[in-house]
Amino acid sequence: MTTNQELDIIARMRSEVHSRKKDTGVNLFLVWGYPTAVVFLLEFVVLLFLQKHWYEWLWVGIPLLGVPLMKFFVKKDYDRTGHRTHEAHVALYLWFFIGAASAILGFTTGITGVYPICYCIIQGLLIGMGGFLTGVISRFRPMTVGGIIGSVVTFACLFLHGDLWPWQFLVTAIVTVMTLIIPGHLYKQYVNNYGI
Repeated sequence: MTTNQELDIIARMRSEVHSRKKDTGVNLFLVWGYPTAVVFLLEFVVLLFLQKHWYEWLWVGIPLLGVPLMKFFVKKDYDRTGHRTHEAHVALYLWFFIGAASAILGFTTGITGVYPICYCIIQGLLIGMGGFLTGVISRFRPMTVGGIIGSVVTFACLFLHGDLWPWQFLVTAIVTVMTLIIPGHLYKQYVNNYGI
């Protein structure tokens, strides 16, 4: 075997390893970000403009869309790479916990009638905390910064009470965009450019 053939084999193997590692977990922020933002915008529109009280149960759309999509992308990533790092495990369990906490929160606050009082604030803080911790785990600064900014913006909901409280849904949708969607697209671009 000549030196050029050996170098070609090495280059091809490096390319295969790089392409197999690429995109691992890169879609999870977007998988949860888009359904969450859309649902909160729908709640805002339904409550403010249509005055329908079934808005409280629209949150069910988040896990109905997010869980199957998350399972699909996690399985796809595992099939491609054949392994999962400790950091990926931690981030995955963190988002499973946040998803379960959000579902329990939505169900209990809807049944007890306190949904309009605290749901948006707690949900925004969960999203911000998840973004911050995922950024720390993955060492990707835009996620960490997005989580911090999202958590701080969530506190604007405390000033939106009385006739203004429907605007909490819009604030939470904005928090979702800042914490999940924008950092998710930046992370995807980073992975595509540099790999992981």
